[in-house]
Amino acid sequence: MSTYPLPEWANTMREIFRAETISQFVLTGNINDFVYYEQGDVHRYLPLNQYLVEVLFQPFDVVLMYDRGKGIDVAKGTEHFYNYLKIVDKFHGTRYASDAGVGKDPQKILEAPGLLPKEPAQAFELIDRFINGVTILSKNKQLSLPRSVGLVIDYANFIAPRGESLYMTGDLGANLIKIMSWAEKPALMGANIATVLVAENLTDLSTSITDSPYSAKIQIPFPQKNDIEQFIQDLVKNEEDFPKYCDVSIPILANRLIGLSRVNIKGLILRATRNQTPITEKYLTKLKKEIIEKESFGKLEFMESKRTLDDVAGHEEAKRWLRQDIQLIKKGSVNALPMGYLLSGRIGTGKTYLVECFAGECGIPFVTLKNFREKWVGATEGNLEKIFSILHALGQVVVFIDEADQITGKRSGDSGDSGLSGRVYGMLAAEMAKTENRGKIFWIFATSRPDLVEVDLKRQGRLDVHIPLFPPVEENEIKALFLSMAKKLKIQLDEEDLPVLSFKNPISGNELEGLLVRAIRRFELQPVTEKKTFREILKEVVVSFRPSSHSKRLELMDLVAVKECTDEAFLPERFRSLTLEQIEKRISELFYV
Repeated sequence: MSTYPLPEWANTMREIFRAETISQFVLTGNINDFVYYEQGDVHRYLPLNQYLVEVLFQPFDVVLMYDRGKGIDVAKGTEHFYNYLKIVDKFHGTRYASDAGVGKDPQKILEAPGLLPKEPAQAFELIDRFINGVTILSKNKQLSLPRSVGLVIDYANFIAPRGESLYMTGDLGANLIKIMSWAEKPALMGANIATVLVAENLTDLSTSITDSPYSAKIQIPFPQKNDIEQFIQDLVKNEEDFPKYCDVSIPILANRLIGLSRVNIKGLILRATRNQTPITEKYLTKLKKEIIEKESFGKLEFMESKRTLDDVAGHEEAKRWLRQDIQLIKKGSVNALPMGYLLSGRIGTGKTYLVECFAGECGIPFVTLKNFREKWVGATEGNLEKIFSILHALGQVVVFIDEADQITGKRSGDSGDSGLSGRVYGMLAAEMAKTENRGKIFWIFATSRPDLVEVDLKRQGRLDVHIPLFPPVEENEIKALFLSMAKKLKIQLDEEDLPVLSFKNPISGNELEGLLVRAIRRFELQPVTEKKTFREILKEVVVSFRPSSHSKRLELMDLVAVKECTDEAFLPERFRSLTLEQIEKRISELFYV
């Protein structure tokens, strides 16, 4: 393989190959991007396949490319492969070489896609015989034969997809066996034969490949700040209008584009400069959001908020803690930061709203993890793998998972979904436990039933801080929340406009919001002959209010939040005196109500 300066993933690949113990590589991750290549003073950016052929496999005699759409493509060494096809034609009655020979230059014709078989079964048989023939005959140094062969299989997940081995029969099984044999045969390991499987997600491939010790799994990362800065400098070198339309310096621009591939960065910058669109903060935010949400197939959604924690009524201790963590983030005190937060409490206590306000004040990207589950085998795991790759590329990000008890899976495999729930749990647990992510990827789980979230996911070292949220019970607290709900609904309401708010049971923000909406409705629908003020109507609505009939279920949600709490400071006085035994006894009673 090449001895030129290589990116880290390519250098790892070269070192493994030189050790002559592994000759098959599985490349995943940012595979649809440009790869940086420095050749003297010239900076080149090559598509991955071209980079493999021209750089990594530069010393190889023959390089074959294959995917189901184009079939076999002889990227290098057409003379050797043409001579091999003539032997195949002679012994098997085929016409590969003779069909190519119709043209003036058979080797040139051979390079054109379409002549050689496309179907994996026929193509792999041809490739397999060529590789084995080279391995055997190349030992005879008197023969003029290729000594090294590189094989790149693109879109490998469409040839060896994930699935139960029971269904890997016929051509599908035969294709998988050939791929595995190219990795496992001792004769190929010591020879100059390298096979490369390219797929965006490792989890899209057959477990026979992903679990095999005979292949090296290498992830190609997204470019980091320094890589992006170099790419932008090279990209705009001949773009005279770039300084005119870019409002920020290249280093700042590079920092704002972390998380994007070079391909997307090129599109973003050229789209602006060639359409005379200023590259402003607003433009960058809009385009970056669009690109990343598209790259994640809509499974990640950026959370943009103009609110701050000042907009949250109550929850003073929770706000204090979060603001302290914001200070630590800005100081870069990584070791003092939690890996994640668990927000719990009955429905309507403002868990999602608190996160939205935290996002508006924190200063780093917030993304919401949407429903990533699919009905197709391996698709859910592939979605998660893609999401994790994007999160790592963003550098520093907060990931919010609402209704976490429904999304995050279960350790046990008896959930009736063919083990999918267990695999989702395993992938999340492994990613959340990576200590190198501390200070970079923050997880926020929100749920009204934290007892249904697996213990391993919410333990210290994954979700370090468990913050319970409770509805207000004191009248002054209820008034503050009522005014906050009015502000959210853009209703001009002062404290003197509020009626007496003496509720027998705790009342949540969602119930107060419902009261306000009913008051607005009645105010808007009153006959022209009536001229009641909004204040009068609001008083009537409050008097006629009927609390939730699910009071026992709501009490259960309060108590499981108390049980999960990691710091007494988060608890209202009415819960601090309860012992764990008292809490568990009452929870047990409520489960059967």
